[in-house]
Amino acid sequence: MLKIENLHASIEDKEILKGLGIEVKPGEVHAIMGPNGAGKSTLSSVIAGREEYEVTEGSIEFEGEDINELEADERAHKGIFMSFQYPVEIPGISVTNFIKTAINSNRKAQGLEDMPANEMLKKIKEKAALLDIDMKFLSRSLNEGFSGGEKKRNEIFQMAMLEPKLAILDETDSGLDIDALKIVANGVNKLKSADNAVIVITHYQRLLDYIVPDFVHVLFDGKIVKSGTKELALELEAKGYDWIKQEVTA
Repeated sequence: MLKIENLHASIEDKEILKGLGIEVKPGEVHAIMGPNGAGKSTLSSVIAGREEYEVTEGSIEFEGEDINELEADERAHKGIFMSFQYPVEIPGISVTNFIKTAINSNRKAQGLEDMPANEMLKKIKEKAALLDIDMKFLSRSLNEGFSGGEKKRNEIFQMAMLEPKLAILDETDSGLDIDALKIVANGVNKLKSADNAVIVITHYQRLLDYIVPDFVHVLFDGKIVKSGTKELALELEAKGYDWIKQEVTA
């Protein structure tokens, strides 16, 4: 589904990713871990196509297509979804209206008519019920006055509605208490299937108690320096990232 080879990327002429490679197949959950400044959020932004990052070398293929030259919205239309570490507030635009616009924009890009109102409402109710979301929540302005947990739950709802092929969760556990963390993780787990894939970017092993990854990768100084199973995350929790640094520089 996603294949990245020898990826080099910079922002404001500062190289952040320095030859990174990873392959993600349908049905898989990959966790990306690493210390601050390693390049985790840069990786998610580059995959999603954020324009402030420049790819200077290497390739990003999504379902066999090179997407290096595609804009962020074009990548989204192809099925790439990214949740943000700090979701923005949009006063005056309800969660429901925002998601209707996003879905119909995707349909337009695929040459389809807008989703009929009754079909849209049915889908909203189904996904809200799946994620234990009160319909009143969906009438609120997007992220305005939301708690950290509400913002993240809203993003998981967007993911449920859009049904992306690849979901990238950029530090979705940031600032969440344990109850909010369980709610978000439960939503992600309910949405997993053999046809989609998830990349979870996190500092901490605790999220991986609830979203169990098939693979864990350690990102250090712009490269993936170690890969393994969930046990690697437990080892990082016990030893810290200095252990990786010592291995890499030895």
